[in-house]
Amino acid sequence: MELQEVIGNRRSFRYLDPDRPVEIEKIQKMLEAARLASHFGNVNAARALVVHRSSATQEQLESLPSPVGGFQIQQSPVIILWYVETRAMDVTYERLRELVRVGALGYGEGRYEELEQTLVPIFKKSADALKGPGMVDMDLGQAVAQATLVAIEQGLGTCCQGSANWKRVEKAFGFPESCRIVVVQTPERLYSARRHVDVLIGGC
Repeated sequence: MELQEVIGNRRSFRYLDPDRPVEIEKIQKMLEAARLASHFGNVNAARALVVHRSSATQEQLESLPSPVGGFQIQQSPVIILWYVETRAMDVTYERLRELVRVGALGYGEGRYEELEQTLVPIFKKSADALKGPGMVDMDLGQAVAQATLVAIEQGLGTCCQGSANWKRVEKAFGFPESCRIVVVQTPERLYSARRHVDVLIGGC
């Protein structure tokens, strides 16, 4: 399937067959696409936890549904929790050193001096600020977008949802304080309605 076709076929699938399993190799390809997405400082702070309904605890399953999207999450055979691992930002300057060392960042004889005297001090001082919502969340969005397109390419549909109580979800799954869940995604394959492009892009 060509990229433009994949993008054109992408939509939020809100109805699914709970008894139709999602192949693990398709989920793996989604995760690989997310890993290859652009990441600030090459730190890969975007992470994912794959939850199988068949092996999740009752507490975990009950923590996920929201008032609007609860029925989907309760029925989905596989759920992906996309989150940010903020501790990854603590080593941003180390990743920059690696990029300079392999020639992927900087140029000329002065690149190492510029790195150590300018960039490394800046990133060390701003590590805590970088952990907040902003650049890393944008990176996670890119990762989820790429995973979504790969899902469509493989004949899957997905739907991304929020939660009324992320703290409850984090507690149920044992997430450390350094992790911030951003979205729940349910890979599936079923019918959904979509507004026509003329409704979204109109003229006066």
